[in-house]
Amino acid sequence: MDIKPFNRVKQPKISDMIVQELESMILEGSFGAGQKLPPERELAARFEVSRPSLREAIQKLVARGVLFSRHGGGTYVSDQLGSSFADPLQDLISSHDEFLYDQLEFRDALESLAAYYAALRSTDADKAKLTHCFEQLVEANQNQAFALEAKLDVEFHLIIAESAHNVVLQHTLRSLHTMLAKSISSNLKNLFEKKAARQLVMEQHTNLYQAIMAGDAEAARRAAHDHLVFVEDNLLKIRQEETRIQRSLRRSEHQGMNGVKE
Repeated sequence: MDIKPFNRVKQPKISDMIVQELESMILEGSFGAGQKLPPERELAARFEVSRPSLREAIQKLVARGVLFSRHGGGTYVSDQLGSSFADPLQDLISSHDEFLYDQLEFRDALESLAAYYAALRSTDADKAKLTHCFEQLVEANQNQAFALEAKLDVEFHLIIAESAHNVVLQHTLRSLHTMLAKSISSNLKNLFEKKAARQLVMEQHTNLYQAIMAGDAEAARRAAHDHLVFVEDNLLKIRQEETRIQRSLRRSEHQGMNGVKE
């Protein structure tokens, strides 16, 4: 009987292993879009590899557009990562009010899920980051600092997405950051025309924050859903009021024109 020689298992190159590690760190958010990587010497020591192997891995990621280098200024994560929605479609959706509710429905689906998993999976570091943002949001709400409050509102929801520790969910929401920022800013501006709404929105954020901190996944999911349903219902009421006002004005103008004698 012929004995066939064992095929040697091809060992992966060190540089390819470094590529995998760097990609994982970028996907999990350890290195964000546009962020500068640590110095070459520090990364080589962290991965326990030679600097030539590290340099080869970085060159591969640069060639793929994941990283880019600045002459004499280090290596950075591409700021185009997660920008799949940064095209004319985003501006079209954001500029047409009739699609506002589509955005809210999409946010409801994703953010309810993010809140659920954030309550289950958030680490102490995640909770510290969320608490810091929440406290700033409370202060901005109390000071009625609208622009800052809208900015922190976006950050609050994105931290929750990060705390869910689901890479696809996190990057889907982050890729929508610009659209989300415009949506939240527009929504708050309309809602806060009614004095009671500002406090109600803050109470909803508080419920969401407390559920995540308590590790109550169902309560967190419900709090995120209730918040977005509140926003959608109240924006719909505002639109209906605006429609009635416009109809009344047109009726008055028409009656006025009919009442003018030749």
